[in-house]
Amino acid sequence: MRGKRAPRREVKPDPVYKSPTVTRLIRKIMLSGNKTKARNIVYGAMEKLSDDPKKALEIFNKAMDNVQPVKEIRSRRIGGATYQVPLPVKQWRSEALAIRWIVDSARSKSGKSMEDFLYEELKAASEGAGAAVKKKEEVHKMAEANRAFAHFAN
Repeated sequence: MRGKRAPRREVKPDPVYKSPTVTRLIRKIMLSGNKTKARNIVYGAMEKLSDDPKKALEIFNKAMDNVQPVKEIRSRRIGGATYQVPLPVKQWRSEALAIRWIVDSARSKSGKSMEDFLYEELKAASEGAGAAVKKKEEVHKMAEANRAFAHFAN
């Protein structure tokens, strides 16, 4: 790796829910620089979760907790062989994966508006169901299956 790694930037909290995680969700949903459209989608989905902003943020945080992975597998090359080594996931990466999985599972559906699909995915994730939670469980199963290679982790 050449040069220095870029410093991690601080994400400002969004104006409505005062949460940096909601800001990251808005940025992930944004396509072609349409931040206003992305905000409307996220805020619309959050309003459908609950009319009270505090309650909606609580449901959103519960959904994020249910989707965030604790461990993942990374490929590691040792002595000419490549092993799938289970490693713990850092908080920022765990959050990024959870947001990515929620948005991807909402985008993969068709028929209704993105706002409706995002609402459904957040609602399902807060209850411990849905495609994003299933993805997390798959990652955990893979990490568990490759536990024999855990001693290769640095």
